[in-house]
Amino acid sequence: MQPTDLIKALHTAERLKDTMRHCYTSGGRRESVAEHSWRVSLMAYWISDEFPEADMNKVIKMCLIHDLGECFTGDIPTFKKTEKDEQKEEQLLREWVDQLPMPFQKEMADLYAEMEERKTVEAKIYKALDNLEAVLQHNESDLATWEDHEYELTRNYGNDKVQFSEYLKALREKLREETDEKIGEGIKMDAVR
Repeated sequence: MQPTDLIKALHTAERLKDTMRHCYTSGGRRESVAEHSWRVSLMAYWISDEFPEADMNKVIKMCLIHDLGECFTGDIPTFKKTEKDEQKEEQLLREWVDQLPMPFQKEMADLYAEMEERKTVEAKIYKALDNLEAVLQHNESDLATWEDHEYELTRNYGNDKVQFSEYLKALREKLREETDEKIGEGIKMDAVR
């Protein structure tokens, strides 16, 4: 990519540093979309040995680009996002990707199509990790930041995305145990007050 094109693309991607997600960090501040994407990518790298059949470089690319549409729409939590919101984000993202130089324009368009179809092992891994990172972040945030519906959501979010992998099912179960422990501790604290 030519330096001018690279700088232009990076200026757009930088918006994700200031695009806040619904969830909070363990330190009590809102998490950015960029931080979420970074940790999903790190998860992919660190579990690469569990999936020798997968192209984990492709998975990491998927993790890095998966929320770039939120540069244009902001973050809308999954439990509030409508089909109209999704269509708008996809359209704006597609328009931006179409302006990128080759080969990135084609590669990213192909990756997004694969991610949407979720038929390949790589796309399944990416989507599972995207969901599991959100659960992990909720587990790290203060219960006071959770909405009432998030107790059950955090216990079950991503269950459907991990069914193809024994490893990811085990990871999901460990996260559920962590969630249950956090909720239990919160209930005990409330009883003491």
